[in-house]
Amino acid sequence: MPGAHLPVDSLIDARWVIPVEPAGTVLSDHAIAVADGAIADILPREAAHARYTAQHYVRLDHHVLIPGLVNLHTHAAMSLMRGLGDDVNLMDWLNRYIWPAEHRLVSAEFVRDGTLLACAEMMRGGITCFNDMYFFPEAAAEAVLKAGMRAALGIIVVEFPSPYASDAGDYLAKGLAMRDALRDEPLLAFCMAPHAPYSVTDATFERVATYAAELDLPVHVHLHETLDEIQESLKQHNVRPIERLQRLGLLGPGLIAVHAVHIEPAEIELLAAQGCHVAHCPASNLKLGSGIAPVIALRRAGVNVGIGTDGAASNNRLDLLGELRLAALLAKGSTGDPTALPSQAVLEMATLNAARALGLDRRIGSLVPGKRADIVAVDFGSVELSPVYDPLSHLVYAVGREHVTHVWVDGQLRVEDREILGLDMAELKAKAGYWREKIQT
Repeated sequence: MPGAHLPVDSLIDARWVIPVEPAGTVLSDHAIAVADGAIADILPREAAHARYTAQHYVRLDHHVLIPGLVNLHTHAAMSLMRGLGDDVNLMDWLNRYIWPAEHRLVSAEFVRDGTLLACAEMMRGGITCFNDMYFFPEAAAEAVLKAGMRAALGIIVVEFPSPYASDAGDYLAKGLAMRDALRDEPLLAFCMAPHAPYSVTDATFERVATYAAELDLPVHVHLHETLDEIQESLKQHNVRPIERLQRLGLLGPGLIAVHAVHIEPAEIELLAAQGCHVAHCPASNLKLGSGIAPVIALRRAGVNVGIGTDGAASNNRLDLLGELRLAALLAKGSTGDPTALPSQAVLEMATLNAARALGLDRRIGSLVPGKRADIVAVDFGSVELSPVYDPLSHLVYAVGREHVTHVWVDGQLRVEDREILGLDMAELKAKAGYWREKIQT
């Protein structure tokens, strides 16, 4: 009847809403209505209360609401190796520390515990979706679903044996079986995940390309991370890795090139022409001494660039808000242009751009009616964030993950007043301690 209130599950009031779409929009004193896990409406606060009645009402007078952050590249279970083998270069780190520990200890239990630990860290920092590459992805899926997060799980492929699989064919068979078993889970998506050009043969890359095309899956691969990787490719294949992947049919709109640090202008144009995406991991690249990716050149050429944390073993934080600030500052400092990567652009990289790379931008990545309700509330009320002139600028240059207070995934409240719902923090810390002892033994 006229004047009746429409029922919704949740009504979230906030001082500001930054929807990401349309670009640069900042809405003051607005509310988001959530129904059946999706965003039903975004409208001024008074109009929202006149139109809707909610089962759950949350008022956040000092907060900004943003889309859930999308971590475009990580190895979640490696949270159990945080701080193992710091201050060495990439190949020493892999050969002396990471691969030996993985060979001894990686199991479904290790991956489940490590991924759950990572999920807790990421959700508390406003990350609602992550793109993962690691062994035992079915165990990672268990952790993701227990945490109530969203993830794109990699069908990892390498040539060498591990506790998970014996050879490339075994990796592919197990990964594809995992994808078939879990494909109907609404919080899960999937990627082909060949590790890197130096750990995957031509024949395996060709199989990956075939499966990716048949199943319409993105291809998630480390690419041009270090100068050593490029020199090794020139010795073994007489071409740089990007040209090798082009010849093998891997370049295209589904490719997510992770790192892309050492990349020449012609290669940037090639990635752009092929519609490829890049996962920029600024902290990991700096910590391992790999370099600084030419993000501005990539973006100017039309390459879609998202942001990732990489794993906690090489970062050592799964903190995408921290990566926003670092990415913006590196872009300005490396180009000498303070306008090089403005706040809106870098926020898009951690939300809509990353979702687009995963093929999920119709569902997540911005606050738009009809999309899934992956929403993060950030508290601007503390003294260190006062005063506020530009909420967008504050998100990139002033905010830390400690200012995240509420997180919704698919309309479900997962973090409330900085506390994760449904996970036992004492148990997670105990499991982390257990694995530390095993790794140190």
